[in-house]
Amino acid sequence: MGKTYEIDSSRREFLKDLLVVGAVTAAARSADRAVAGILPANRLPKIKLGTLEVSRLILGSNPFFGFAHGNPQAGPDEMKQWYTSERIMAVMDEAAEHGITAVWTPCYEHWIRLWNKYQDRGGKLKIWIAQPDRLPMKKEIAAAVKNGSKAVCVQGCRVDDEVKKGRFDVLRDWVEYIKSFGLPAGIATHRPDTHLMAEEKGLPTDFYHQCLYQPENYSEKCRDMAMTTIKKLDKPVVGYKVLAAGRIPPKVAFAHAFKHLRRKDGICVGVFPKDNPDEIVEDAALTKKLTRSNLA
Repeated sequence: MGKTYEIDSSRREFLKDLLVVGAVTAAARSADRAVAGILPANRLPKIKLGTLEVSRLILGSNPFFGFAHGNPQAGPDEMKQWYTSERIMAVMDEAAEHGITAVWTPCYEHWIRLWNKYQDRGGKLKIWIAQPDRLPMKKEIAAAVKNGSKAVCVQGCRVDDEVKKGRFDVLRDWVEYIKSFGLPAGIATHRPDTHLMAEEKGLPTDFYHQCLYQPENYSEKCRDMAMTTIKKLDKPVVGYKVLAAGRIPPKVAFAHAFKHLRRKDGICVGVFPKDNPDEIVEDAALTKKLTRSNLA
């Protein structure tokens, strides 16, 4: 005969049985994930920028500051109006909850105030990769270091200006200054050949930041040239302008990027979740799925 219970006792036993079944099922699923090499929901695959380990997907910041670059989703004013300080901090917290470990931003004074406020109140995202884009460059670098950046990468337009003038000595000086603080150092570019020239000149960089879609035209030809360059480099590369400033949906752009990037490379992508509150969740899920499928 089966067990007989009074109503309250029966309910307690039933709930206890459910908990046992649930625990067994969860354990089985966890084992299945481990066998399949699937990361937990709140973790993303990692890469290393010099000595700094970060998630393969890094949170970009152009929308924070209204750098829309013709983005069809929103213009500069709408981005700046929507991205209040509280929303920026909320987006960083959400990014951290879904496995993103770093944010990549310039060294503006209002950003530094916000970053310090965010850290003081226990913000979940702990790694700031600084992108100094103003002169004097060493002043910007020093401000980033003083305020807790964990790596510094000189912004692409500044690098391209110096390359155009043939002043690799200036770039070397900036990179060495970053490294004097014991931080990983990188340079960015919009051109497909800059990093190869930096390697030829022996710049002591730890990583590179490569624009995939050049803002002059957002052409696939430029993207493919950038990918060709990346494959010739030994150092890790983080691709940016992956979505061509919102012109290409993440599902398409991520698929192409992760198919052609090496496992040591990552991407830096900004978000504007005003009309799509699941944007961060979707980007993180794509990163995990595509990393896994391209390793198979």
